[in-house]
Amino acid sequence: MKHPLRITLRGVTNDQVDPSVDTLKATAIPLLKKFGIDGEHFELKIVKRGIAPGGGGEVIFACPIRKVLRPVHLTDPGKIKRIRGVAYSVRVSPQIGNRIVESARSVLNKFLPDIYIHTDHLKGAYSGKSPGFGLSLVAETTEGYFLSAELASNPQGQGATVLPEDLGKNCAKLLLEEIYRGGCVDSVNQSLAVLLMTLGQQDVSKVLLGPLSPYMIEFLRHLRSFFQIMFKIESKTFEDRKGAEKVLLTCVGVGFSNLNKTIK
Repeated sequence: MKHPLRITLRGVTNDQVDPSVDTLKATAIPLLKKFGIDGEHFELKIVKRGIAPGGGGEVIFACPIRKVLRPVHLTDPGKIKRIRGVAYSVRVSPQIGNRIVESARSVLNKFLPDIYIHTDHLKGAYSGKSPGFGLSLVAETTEGYFLSAELASNPQGQGATVLPEDLGKNCAKLLLEEIYRGGCVDSVNQSLAVLLMTLGQQDVSKVLLGPLSPYMIEFLRHLRSFFQIMFKIESKTFEDRKGAEKVLLTCVGVGFSNLNKTIK
């Protein structure tokens, strides 16, 4: 683009299908910054929270422009140092958020002491059109990488009622599974990382990932079709670390640049 983007998006902010705004804010934006997309006007702000199926949410996304993406070497994930999270609830009892936090902490406290999960209970015009609740958790590593997991309650009128305690515990277990998978990028953002590597300058980029998700495998095929780019995929194991087998992806970017921008 020629000018920085500032856009208001309306609809569903949290559901069981797509990554929520909370997770994207905590994981995708730090990832974009590693590729050189950063600045003071780079934000993702939740104004209204909209739960499926009614929606009614509102999000403001502001993003600067850059001439090119810089190549990256994301190969050392580091160790988990803290866990942060958001327990949200709309059009239900405010106590549900506290119940979610307590149950999630009952699982995570056995793993790590530095845990802070705040509750977000929106009322009135800021609470969308449908009732619901959920939890978004993010683990941060010593090297500044983020691994996420999230769960949302069943949409109104669909499926069985979910207990906040069960949702909190199950989400905590999902986060521990994501930590076991490891890597510098979590499962949700694997495809975003390789897309940015593909569009980068004609230089070598590397990223260490956990086991590839089915979506990621299909996405790599799309990249080959659209950009004629192939990734070198190597299996990596670390004797000093427990966890799933890692995958090191290496590629040379296609050299995509912003034609509207003359300087970096």
